[in-house]
Amino acid sequence: MSSLIGKLLFQLPPETAHRLAQHFINVRYGLLGNDIKTLQKPIELFGLHFPNPVGLAAGWDKNAECVDALFRMGLGFVEVGTVTPKPQAGNSKPRLFRIAEKQALINRMGFNNVGVDAMVMKLQSRKVPGIVGVNIGKNKDTALNHALTDYQLCLKAVYPYADYVVINISSPNTPGLRELQSTHYLNQLLQGLQRAKKSLAGQYHRDVPLLVKTTVDLPQMDYEGFVRALMDNEIDGVVISNTTLDHTSVANCRYGNEMGGLSGAPLREGTTRMIAAIHQISNKKLPIIGVGGILSGEDALAHWQAGAQLVQVYTGFVYRGPTLVHEILRVLEKMV
Repeated sequence: MSSLIGKLLFQLPPETAHRLAQHFINVRYGLLGNDIKTLQKPIELFGLHFPNPVGLAAGWDKNAECVDALFRMGLGFVEVGTVTPKPQAGNSKPRLFRIAEKQALINRMGFNNVGVDAMVMKLQSRKVPGIVGVNIGKNKDTALNHALTDYQLCLKAVYPYADYVVINISSPNTPGLRELQSTHYLNQLLQGLQRAKKSLAGQYHRDVPLLVKTTVDLPQMDYEGFVRALMDNEIDGVVISNTTLDHTSVANCRYGNEMGGLSGAPLREGTTRMIAAIHQISNKKLPIIGVGGILSGEDALAHWQAGAQLVQVYTGFVYRGPTLVHEILRVLEKMV
Protein backbone atom coordinates (compact mmCIF):
# COMPACT_ATOMS: atom_id res chain seq x y z
CA MET A 1 0.00 0.00 0.00
CA SER A 2 1.60 3.24 -1.11
CA SER A 3 2.22 6.02 1.38
CA LEU A 4 -0.14 8.26 -0.63
CA ILE A 5 -3.00 5.77 -0.40
CA GLY A 6 -2.26 5.30 3.29
CA LYS A 7 -2.45 9.05 3.90
CA LEU A 8 -5.75 9.25 2.02
CA LEU A 9 -7.22 6.36 4.00
CA PHE A 10 -6.28 8.02 7.27
CA GLN A 11 -8.47 10.98 6.34
CA LEU A 12 -11.49 8.67 6.51
CA PRO A 13 -13.32 7.13 9.47
CA PRO A 14 -11.43 3.98 10.56
CA GLU A 15 -14.05 1.41 9.51
CA THR A 16 -14.55 3.07 6.12
CA ALA A 17 -10.79 3.14 5.62
CA HIS A 18 -10.57 -0.53 6.57
CA ARG A 19 -13.11 -1.58 3.95
CA LEU A 20 -11.34 0.49 1.29
CA ALA A 21 -7.97 -0.99 2.28
CA GLN A 22 -9.40 -4.48 1.84
CA HIS A 23 -10.76 -3.49 -1.57
CA PHE A 24 -7.42 -1.99 -2.60
CA ILE A 25 -5.48 -5.10 -1.56
CA ASN A 26 -7.91 -7.35 -3.44
CA VAL A 27 -7.48 -5.22 -6.57
CA ARG A 28 -3.72 -4.76 -6.24
CA TYR A 29 -2.78 -8.32 -5.29
CA GLY A 30 -5.84 -10.37 -6.20
CA LEU A 31 -4.76 -11.15 -9.75
CA LEU A 32 -1.19 -9.92 -10.18
CA GLY A 33 0.47 -10.29 -6.82
CA ASN A 34 3.81 -11.74 -5.89
CA ASP A 35 4.47 -15.29 -4.77
CA ILE A 36 4.51 -16.06 -1.06
CA LYS A 37 7.97 -15.25 0.24
CA THR A 38 9.64 -18.53 1.21
CA LEU A 39 12.65 -18.49 3.51
CA GLN A 40 15.63 -20.77 2.98
CA LYS A 41 14.58 -22.57 6.16
CA PRO A 42 10.77 -22.60 6.31
CA ILE A 43 9.16 -23.06 9.73
CA GLU A 44 7.81 -26.47 10.72
CA LEU A 45 5.20 -26.11 13.47
CA PHE A 46 2.03 -27.97 14.52
CA GLY A 47 2.83 -30.41 11.72
CA LEU A 48 2.48 -27.56 9.20
CA HIS A 49 5.03 -26.16 6.76
CA PHE A 50 5.07 -22.34 7.05
CA PRO A 51 6.92 -20.74 4.10
CA ASN A 52 7.77 -17.79 6.33
CA PRO A 53 6.95 -16.83 9.94
CA VAL A 54 4.94 -13.64 9.31
CA GLY A 55 1.15 -13.88 9.42
CA LEU A 56 -1.85 -11.60 9.59
CA ALA A 57 -3.75 -11.71 12.87
CA ALA A 58 -7.46 -12.39 13.18
CA GLY A 59 -9.69 -9.34 12.98
CA TRP A 60 -8.32 -7.77 9.81
CA ASP A 61 -10.06 -10.18 7.43
CA LYS A 62 -12.96 -11.28 9.61
CA ASN A 63 -14.98 -12.88 6.82
CA ALA A 64 -12.20 -14.43 4.68
CA GLU A 65 -12.74 -11.94 1.85
CA CYS A 66 -9.08 -11.18 1.04
CA VAL A 67 -7.22 -14.44 1.66
CA ASP A 68 -5.88 -15.01 -1.87
CA ALA A 69 -4.66 -11.42 -2.21
CA LEU A 70 -3.02 -11.50 1.22
CA PHE A 71 -1.02 -14.58 0.28
CA ARG A 72 0.04 -12.95 -2.99
CA MET A 73 1.21 -9.98 -0.92
CA GLY A 74 3.82 -12.21 0.71
CA LEU A 75 2.37 -13.35 4.04
CA GLY A 76 3.37 -16.76 5.36
CA PHE A 77 -0.06 -17.46 6.82
CA VAL A 78 -3.40 -15.72 7.30
CA GLU A 79 -5.79 -16.01 10.25
CA VAL A 80 -9.41 -15.13 9.50
CA GLY A 81 -12.27 -14.46 11.91
CA THR A 82 -13.28 -14.21 14.64
CA VAL A 83 -16.29 -16.12 13.31
CA THR A 84 -19.37 -17.16 15.29
CA PRO A 85 -22.08 -19.73 14.52
CA LYS A 86 -24.70 -17.10 13.63
CA PRO A 87 -24.09 -13.78 11.87
CA GLN A 88 -24.01 -10.81 14.20
CA ALA A 89 -23.72 -7.07 13.71
CA GLY A 90 -21.38 -6.42 16.61
CA ASN A 91 -21.49 -3.36 18.82
CA SER A 92 -22.91 0.00 17.78
CA LYS A 93 -20.74 2.49 15.86
CA PRO A 94 -18.39 4.24 16.29
CA ARG A 95 -16.42 1.28 17.60
CA LEU A 96 -12.92 1.67 16.13
CA PHE A 97 -10.58 4.53 17.06
CA ARG A 98 -7.10 5.52 15.91
CA ILE A 99 -4.52 6.87 18.33
CA ALA A 100 -1.93 7.66 15.71
CA GLU A 101 0.56 9.42 18.00
CA LYS A 102 0.92 6.15 19.93
CA GLN A 103 0.64 3.87 16.87
CA ALA A 104 -2.36 2.29 18.53
CA LEU A 105 -6.01 1.41 18.01
CA ILE A 106 -8.93 0.93 20.36
CA ASN A 107 -11.74 -1.29 19.16
CA ARG A 108 -14.99 -2.54 20.59
CA MET A 109 -16.16 -4.31 17.45
CA GLY A 110 -17.91 -7.18 19.24
CA PHE A 111 -17.29 -10.12 16.88
CA ASN A 112 -19.16 -8.55 13.94
CA ASN A 113 -19.12 -11.20 11.21
CA VAL A 114 -21.21 -12.90 8.53
CA GLY A 115 -21.48 -16.19 10.41
CA VAL A 116 -19.68 -19.47 9.93
CA ASP A 117 -21.74 -20.77 7.00
CA ALA A 118 -20.98 -17.68 4.90
CA MET A 119 -17.29 -17.85 5.84
CA VAL A 120 -17.11 -21.49 4.77
CA MET A 121 -18.38 -20.48 1.32
CA LYS A 122 -15.51 -17.99 1.06
CA LEU A 123 -12.96 -20.59 2.16
CA GLN A 124 -14.33 -23.05 -0.40
CA SER A 125 -13.67 -20.53 -3.19
CA ARG A 126 -9.96 -20.01 -2.40
CA LYS A 127 -7.58 -20.30 -5.34
CA VAL A 128 -4.15 -19.51 -3.87
CA PRO A 129 -2.50 -22.18 -1.69
CA GLY A 130 -1.37 -21.12 1.76
CA ILE A 131 -1.86 -21.78 5.46
CA VAL A 132 -5.16 -20.40 6.76
CA GLY A 133 -6.07 -20.31 10.43
CA VAL A 134 -9.65 -19.75 11.54
CA ASN A 135 -10.33 -17.90 14.78
CA ILE A 136 -13.61 -19.03 16.38
CA GLY A 137 -15.81 -17.50 19.07
CA LYS A 138 -19.25 -17.59 20.61
CA ASN A 139 -22.26 -15.45 19.79
CA LYS A 140 -22.97 -12.58 22.17
CA ASP A 141 -26.34 -14.02 23.19
CA THR A 142 -24.93 -17.45 24.04
CA ALA A 143 -24.59 -18.01 27.79
CA LEU A 144 -21.18 -19.05 29.09
CA ASN A 145 -22.48 -22.45 30.18
CA HIS A 146 -23.50 -23.08 26.55
CA ALA A 147 -20.34 -21.61 24.99
CA LEU A 148 -18.89 -25.04 24.20
CA THR A 149 -21.74 -25.70 21.78
CA ASP A 150 -20.93 -22.52 19.80
CA TYR A 151 -17.24 -23.37 19.60
CA GLN A 152 -18.01 -26.95 18.55
CA LEU A 153 -20.39 -25.73 15.82
CA CYS A 154 -17.70 -23.45 14.42
CA LEU A 155 -15.01 -26.13 14.67
CA LYS A 156 -17.17 -28.64 12.83
CA ALA A 157 -18.02 -26.17 10.04
CA VAL A 158 -14.48 -24.92 9.35
CA TYR A 159 -12.57 -28.15 10.00
CA PRO A 160 -12.35 -29.29 6.35
CA TYR A 161 -11.03 -25.88 5.24
CA ALA A 162 -8.79 -24.70 8.09
CA ASP A 163 -5.11 -25.51 8.51
CA TYR A 164 -5.35 -24.59 12.19
CA VAL A 165 -8.11 -23.30 14.48
CA VAL A 166 -7.76 -20.70 17.25
CA ILE A 167 -10.13 -20.68 20.22
CA ASN A 168 -10.74 -17.03 21.06
CA ILE A 169 -11.53 -16.72 24.77
CA SER A 170 -9.79 -13.40 25.33
CA SER A 171 -11.61 -10.66 23.42
CA PRO A 172 -12.73 -7.95 25.85
CA ASN A 173 -15.66 -6.91 23.64
CA THR A 174 -18.01 -9.86 24.20
CA PRO A 175 -19.42 -9.65 27.73
CA GLY A 176 -18.09 -12.40 29.99
CA LEU A 177 -15.96 -14.08 27.31
CA ARG A 178 -12.72 -13.78 29.27
CA GLU A 179 -14.25 -15.82 32.09
CA LEU A 180 -13.68 -18.83 29.84
CA GLN A 181 -9.97 -18.52 30.69
CA SER A 182 -10.72 -19.38 34.31
CA THR A 183 -10.20 -22.94 35.51
CA HIS A 184 -13.95 -23.18 36.16
CA TYR A 185 -14.63 -23.13 32.42
CA LEU A 186 -11.32 -23.71 30.64
CA ASN A 187 -10.79 -27.44 31.15
CA GLN A 188 -14.40 -28.24 30.30
CA LEU A 189 -14.20 -26.15 27.13
CA LEU A 190 -10.91 -27.65 25.96
CA GLN A 191 -11.95 -31.21 26.76
CA GLY A 192 -15.17 -30.75 24.79
CA LEU A 193 -13.35 -29.30 21.81
CA GLN A 194 -10.76 -32.06 21.82
CA ARG A 195 -13.57 -34.65 21.79
CA ALA A 196 -15.10 -32.90 18.80
CA LYS A 197 -11.74 -32.63 17.08
CA LYS A 198 -11.02 -36.35 17.55
CA SER A 199 -14.30 -37.21 15.87
CA LEU A 200 -13.66 -34.77 13.02
CA ALA A 201 -10.11 -36.03 12.52
CA GLY A 202 -11.47 -39.52 12.03
CA GLN A 203 -14.14 -38.29 9.64
CA TYR A 204 -11.81 -36.20 7.46
CA HIS A 205 -8.59 -38.22 7.94
CA ARG A 206 -6.59 -35.12 8.88
CA ASP A 207 -5.49 -33.52 12.12
CA VAL A 208 -6.15 -29.79 12.45
CA PRO A 209 -4.13 -28.12 15.24
CA LEU A 210 -6.08 -26.38 18.00
CA LEU A 211 -4.65 -23.21 19.56
CA VAL A 212 -5.90 -20.83 22.26
CA LYS A 213 -5.65 -17.03 22.09
CA THR A 214 -4.99 -15.31 25.40
CA THR A 215 -4.28 -11.77 26.59
CA VAL A 216 -1.68 -9.80 28.52
CA ASP A 217 -4.51 -8.97 30.92
CA LEU A 218 -4.37 -12.52 32.29
CA PRO A 219 -2.94 -12.14 35.82
CA GLN A 220 0.63 -13.41 36.07
CA MET A 221 -0.38 -15.57 39.03
CA ASP A 222 -2.66 -17.50 36.66
CA TYR A 223 0.00 -18.29 34.04
CA GLU A 224 0.99 -21.68 35.45
CA GLY A 225 -2.58 -22.93 35.76
CA PHE A 226 -3.37 -21.66 32.27
CA VAL A 227 -0.36 -23.39 30.73
CA ARG A 228 -1.11 -26.58 32.64
CA ALA A 229 -4.68 -26.62 31.32
CA LEU A 230 -3.47 -26.18 27.74
CA MET A 231 -0.84 -28.88 27.99
CA ASP A 232 -3.03 -31.32 29.93
CA ASN A 233 -5.63 -31.00 27.17
CA GLU A 234 -3.03 -31.40 24.41
CA ILE A 235 -3.61 -27.96 22.91
CA ASP A 236 -1.15 -27.44 20.06
CA GLY A 237 -0.16 -23.85 20.76
CA VAL A 238 -1.02 -20.43 22.14
CA VAL A 239 -1.45 -17.01 20.52
CA ILE A 240 -0.15 -14.13 22.68
CA SER A 241 -1.76 -11.57 22.92
CA ASN A 242 -5.22 -10.19 22.33
CA THR A 243 -5.99 -6.54 23.08
CA THR A 244 -5.71 -5.02 26.56
CA LEU A 245 -8.17 -3.10 28.71
CA ASP A 246 -5.28 -1.18 30.30
CA HIS A 247 -5.40 2.24 28.64
CA THR A 248 -2.86 3.91 30.95
CA SER A 249 -0.41 4.53 28.11
CA VAL A 250 -2.99 6.42 26.04
CA ALA A 251 -5.13 7.97 28.78
CA ASN A 252 -4.12 11.51 27.83
CA CYS A 253 -4.77 11.01 24.12
CA ARG A 254 -7.89 11.76 22.15
CA TYR A 255 -9.99 8.58 22.19
CA GLY A 256 -7.65 7.09 24.80
CA ASN A 257 -10.50 6.53 27.24
CA GLU A 258 -12.92 4.98 24.78
CA MET A 259 -14.19 1.59 25.92
CA GLY A 260 -12.65 -1.39 24.16
CA GLY A 261 -9.42 -3.27 23.62
CA LEU A 262 -6.18 -1.39 23.01
CA SER A 263 -3.75 -2.73 20.41
CA GLY A 264 -0.54 -1.53 18.80
CA ALA A 265 2.75 -0.20 20.15
CA PRO A 266 1.60 0.06 23.81
CA LEU A 267 1.30 -3.75 23.91
CA ARG A 268 4.88 -4.35 22.77
CA GLU A 269 6.65 -4.75 26.12
CA GLY A 270 3.86 -6.58 27.93
CA THR A 271 3.37 -9.05 25.10
CA THR A 272 7.09 -9.76 24.87
CA ARG A 273 7.28 -10.38 28.63
CA MET A 274 4.28 -12.70 28.54
CA ILE A 275 5.72 -14.68 25.62
CA ALA A 276 8.97 -15.16 27.56
CA ALA A 277 7.11 -16.21 30.72
CA ILE A 278 4.83 -18.73 28.99
CA HIS A 279 7.80 -20.08 27.04
CA GLN A 280 9.66 -20.78 30.29
CA ILE A 281 6.67 -22.11 32.26
CA SER A 282 5.94 -24.61 29.50
CA ASN A 283 9.59 -25.69 29.41
CA LYS A 284 9.66 -24.45 25.82
CA LYS A 285 7.19 -27.17 24.84
CA LEU A 286 4.17 -25.00 23.98
CA PRO A 287 4.47 -23.38 20.53
CA ILE A 288 3.76 -19.64 20.59
CA ILE A 289 2.49 -17.22 17.97
CA GLY A 290 3.46 -13.70 19.03
CA VAL A 291 1.14 -10.79 18.19
CA GLY A 292 0.83 -7.40 19.82
CA GLY A 293 2.90 -4.27 19.39
CA ILE A 294 4.79 -5.29 16.26
CA LEU A 295 5.42 -2.07 14.35
CA SER A 296 8.89 -2.90 13.01
CA GLY A 297 11.23 -5.73 12.19
CA GLU A 298 12.96 -5.22 15.52
CA ASP A 299 9.67 -5.62 17.37
CA ALA A 300 9.09 -8.95 15.63
CA LEU A 301 12.63 -10.01 16.47
CA ALA A 302 11.96 -9.28 20.17
CA HIS A 303 8.94 -11.62 20.06
CA TRP A 304 11.02 -14.28 18.33
CA GLN A 305 13.87 -13.98 20.83
CA ALA A 306 11.38 -14.23 23.72
CA GLY A 307 10.14 -17.58 22.42
CA ALA A 308 7.62 -17.04 19.63
CA GLN A 309 8.12 -19.31 16.64
CA LEU A 310 5.72 -17.30 14.46
CA VAL A 311 4.54 -13.68 14.57
CA GLN A 312 1.40 -11.89 13.44
CA VAL A 313 0.66 -8.27 12.63
CA TYR A 314 -2.55 -6.28 12.85
CA THR A 315 -2.28 -2.69 14.08
CA GLY A 316 1.18 -2.35 12.55
CA PHE A 317 -0.31 -3.52 9.26
CA VAL A 318 -3.01 -0.85 9.55
CA TYR A 319 -0.37 1.86 10.02
CA ARG A 320 2.37 0.58 7.71
CA GLY A 321 0.76 -1.83 5.25
CA PRO A 322 2.75 -4.43 3.29
CA THR A 323 5.99 -2.51 3.93
CA LEU A 324 5.95 -3.83 7.50
CA VAL A 325 5.60 -7.44 6.36
CA HIS A 326 8.60 -7.15 4.06
CA GLU A 327 10.69 -5.41 6.74
CA ILE A 328 9.98 -8.18 9.26
CA LEU A 329 10.92 -10.82 6.72
CA ARG A 330 14.26 -9.13 6.07
CA VAL A 331 15.05 -9.07 9.79
CA LEU A 332 13.87 -12.58 10.65
CA GLU A 333 15.44 -14.20 7.60
CA LYS A 334 18.83 -13.53 9.18
CA MET A 335 17.78 -15.36 12.35
CA VAL A 336 15.60 -18.29 11.31
